[in-house]
Amino acid sequence: MSAPRTPAPPLTAAGLTVRYGRRIALDDVSFGVEEGSVYALLGLNGAGKSSLVRCLLGLRRPESGTAKLFGRDVWSHRAEVLQEVGVVPEEPDAPPTLSVREIARFSARIHSKFDRAGFDQRLRRFGVPADVPFGRLSKGQKGQVALALALAPAPRMLILDDPTLGLDAKARRSVFEELIGELAERGTTVFLTTHELAAVEGIADRVGILRDGRLLIDEDLESLRGRFRRLRFTRPNDGEATLDRALADLAPVTIERRAWGVEAIVSAFSEERWAPLAGRADLGSPEVEAVRLEDLFLALVEPPAPTGASVEPRGAA
Repeated sequence: MSAPRTPAPPLTAAGLTVRYGRRIALDDVSFGVEEGSVYALLGLNGAGKSSLVRCLLGLRRPESGTAKLFGRDVWSHRAEVLQEVGVVPEEPDAPPTLSVREIARFSARIHSKFDRAGFDQRLRRFGVPADVPFGRLSKGQKGQVALALALAPAPRMLILDDPTLGLDAKARRSVFEELIGELAERGTTVFLTTHELAAVEGIADRVGILRDGRLLIDEDLESLRGRFRRLRFTRPNDGEATLDRALADLAPVTIERRAWGVEAIVSAFSEERWAPLAGRADLGSPEVEAVRLEDLFLALVEPPAPTGASVEPRGAA
């Protein structure tokens, strides 16, 4: 009797490399997204996020590597696999003269599982008028329509490319509230790129950080929170070299010298490693605190890192 087959993960990227002329946009990027999880990809403009999303949607063939959705190569089976995927692009697009109601009617014809009642309910929650032509909607309303259209067929997976970029605070909140509700109701798998680090910190299970086309971090959010800390010391009595040596075991990412002392963000914090420093009188008055995702992100992507302070890719294959 054969063993039952293990379902393929919703999304896997293996060795993705993309070049535009001599410029490398993606450099051997590999990661996976588990069923029912939320994966947030972060990176500064130009880091390679858009190139990666284009590969995941079968819009760009990588120079090397593969992108698979539900175990099938996206480039070779794009039409088939995207039937199970809802997509919200960075710039929502639809025929500008069609009303939202007409767009929904057209979408319902090509998606057999299109939930028209659910779509209409989302429009009412968003406050988007159904009879207004798409081209006359605000950018925030267009994004909300795109999200409602993506969710209406009850997709197994959502791919969202910076869905709140350029939206006002109210529209951004509505997008994330809708995502949270969808996750609670259906457990939909979500992959998103975003600049909204505070919002994603509340819903992401795993985080990827791109820098110059390389996946620097691919790790569970709880693991990141556990090993990164911000440390503060009043100026050490025996000079900065003493503190630098003491911090070495904690793998500092940034070390900032200030008038009052030294502040560092470290990537290998543990209570066992911290204990010898916490009790050292020659290091002043040590303080330790958790690091927000936004501060962690900026510490990793803003060049240059101080001499001897670096972080190796963690979790990325």
